[in-house]
Amino acid sequence: MPEKRGGRRAGIWLGGLLFTAVSVVLGCRTADTDALTPVPQLLAFLPWLLVPTGLGLLLALLARWWVGLVWGVALLGLLAWFIEPYGKISEPDGKVLASLRVLTSNVEFGRGTGALVDVVRREKPDVVFVQECEYTCEAELKRTLGVAYPNRATVPGAGSDGSEILSRYPLRAASGITATMGMPEAVADVDGHAVRLQLAHPMPPLPGQVDLWKRELGSLREFAARHADAPLLLAGDFNASQDHAAFRHILDAGLRDAARLAGHPRTPSWPARTAPTLGAQIDHVLVSADFSCARARFLDLADTDHRALLVELDLHQGG
Repeated sequence: MPEKRGGRRAGIWLGGLLFTAVSVVLGCRTADTDALTPVPQLLAFLPWLLVPTGLGLLLALLARWWVGLVWGVALLGLLAWFIEPYGKISEPDGKVLASLRVLTSNVEFGRGTGALVDVVRREKPDVVFVQECEYTCEAELKRTLGVAYPNRATVPGAGSDGSEILSRYPLRAASGITATMGMPEAVADVDGHAVRLQLAHPMPPLPGQVDLWKRELGSLREFAARHADAPLLLAGDFNASQDHAAFRHILDAGLRDAARLAGHPRTPSWPARTAPTLGAQIDHVLVSADFSCARARFLDLADTDHRALLVELDLHQGG
């Protein structure tokens, strides 16, 4: 009998610890805040909180802990609510002015450059956003794709700092966003229509860098608020998912997530080693209300920890 009581107490304590950890993360999600480490890191994998919640419910059931059962069921309900896709899904119905294919890819310190070149040659996107394109990556893209993509906006840099936009369309230079890693900007002439292109690559929410991550996502949000009333593409590695408040605030500025418009709101893009089984969608193409998205695909590339994202967009009149 004492052994049973001891096992019951242990089950209640362990279940309570699991429920408490999940409750803290869901509490921050409910309050629309990313809070402090480790909350931002855990928010990236919010759907996977179903696992500790389910284990806690099993422990509560075995221990006949009725309060715990109610607690666990409430957490499951909140998780189900927040797992639903976030953001507007309405699309413009005006005349299609132009169609374009957009690819974004983080090549992890340039290591995935060769694989990216192969994908670009096969898929023939019109605009390519490349993150972590250091000096050798920049030179290789110019050598192999310079003829097909003569127009580019570049922030040179070593390691993860370099980034580049490649385009079949003529580009007009723009100032870009000042950040730790390169985030170039340009204005493309897409069949006679000006489309603003902004590459996104804020710092990741590493312990000790969460405030910097929030500030740089905030800069992207301010940029979107200034320009979302005209054709705009904001694409890259955001180091954030729809479960992060700082990313949702960018959507709230008037943008839509192209992958969600195409029916892929939670397809993981990182880490590539475990995706699509396990991961988070942190690589995005965000579009202004002028665009619709007919198709989105996440592509596996060798030698990089990110999957590339290819979207097919239509630019509409009067979006």
